[in-house]
Amino acid sequence: MSDTDKPQVSPPAPQAPRPAPDLAQSGRLRHLDKDLDSEIDAAFGGLSEKDVYGDPAEHARAAAAPDQGRKKARVLRIHGPDVFMDVPGGRSGGVLPMLQFPDGPPEIGTEVEVHIEGYDPANGLLILSRKGAAVQADWASVAPGMIVEARVTETNKGGLAVEVNGIRGFMPISQIDLYRVESAEQFVNQRLLCLVTEVNPEERNLVVSRRALLEKEREENREKLWQELAEGQVRTGIVRSIRDFGAFVDLGGVDGLLHVSEMSWTRVQDPNAVVQAGQTVKVVVLKMDREARKLSLGLKQLTASPWDSLQERYVLNSVVKGKVTRLMDFGAFVELEPGVEGLIHISELSPQRVRRVVDIVQPGQEVQVMVLRIDPAQRKMALSLKAALPKVAEAAVEEEADEEVVEVKPPRPRTSPLRGGLGER
Repeated sequence: MSDTDKPQVSPPAPQAPRPAPDLAQSGRLRHLDKDLDSEIDAAFGGLSEKDVYGDPAEHARAAAAPDQGRKKARVLRIHGPDVFMDVPGGRSGGVLPMLQFPDGPPEIGTEVEVHIEGYDPANGLLILSRKGAAVQADWASVAPGMIVEARVTETNKGGLAVEVNGIRGFMPISQIDLYRVESAEQFVNQRLLCLVTEVNPEERNLVVSRRALLEKEREENREKLWQELAEGQVRTGIVRSIRDFGAFVDLGGVDGLLHVSEMSWTRVQDPNAVVQAGQTVKVVVLKMDREARKLSLGLKQLTASPWDSLQERYVLNSVVKGKVTRLMDFGAFVELEPGVEGLIHISELSPQRVRRVVDIVQPGQEVQVMVLRIDPAQRKMALSLKAALPKVAEAAVEEEADEEVVEVKPPRPRTSPLRGGLGER
């Protein structure tokens, strides 16, 4: 075979050489990366990682948020009006109101299909409701003026969040009680009887008032109490407010005035020193005015009066010590013991004539007086300062008074005519 007859084999085509990197192009890319970084920094300028990626704590809470779906939960235990449930796959237990078991309390271990409504962070429990029409919000079950039982779920700005027959509602803080509520947290998880004041199913708005119900009951109790009250009765009440002249006491629908003079047998300068607002006290009904609806109360009458045994401690014409408490134009009052005061009449202050009481005694001055008269029924005592003076001092005062008196004798009438006149010759 000749060389021309042999098959010709083409040699492998040579590979094209890889182009060398373009240094200019590489420089432009690096410049572009720097420009892009600058634009990104400008776009996110002033933002922290927390602003860009979010709060890790919020992510954790979101991850722990309950699955808003229906699940089967198992009854763990029953405590009062609440049924505690074990929710499979949940990070915490749940609670159902007993009202959602119309057939009676369930048995421990019973499985119930529930719907997760939300989460109560204060107690660490899922808020559950039962599946079925019985747990759906039935707006036809509430109407203005209706008395309902509301379960307080939490506090919020301005009042309490409540649940009534599966319906979420609101109770303003001014409608919680008859009087001002300082801490609304004390009502959380309580069940309160309330009066429905506003219902709007379209806006899903339900407003209830416990105060309206309490006022209604108070008015009913007020009329009943006025029929039962009588002078001389001993009643238990609550001090609602204190004034300079006394305190107002609520007897359970009827307010009465406890005057400062009826608080204690001793003189009371400040009513707050005897009673406090909110204090429970026992009082005596002193006077009643059914037409004007006024009531006068007494507190000191429940303790023994020092006047009851006064005559056993003080003998007539005996000299005792006391302290001047008040000065009047007609005399001075002297306190012999707490709750017992006697009067020194201005005529009994001194053997001499007294024009001003302040010239003889001063408030706070300790004096010795003689007991002239005692009237326990009227709680009055007559005292004398001049009668308690020592005899020597009294005699000196009387002698001094005699020296000051100058007797002026009238002239004798003349019986003969005056000389040097114009008489007859």
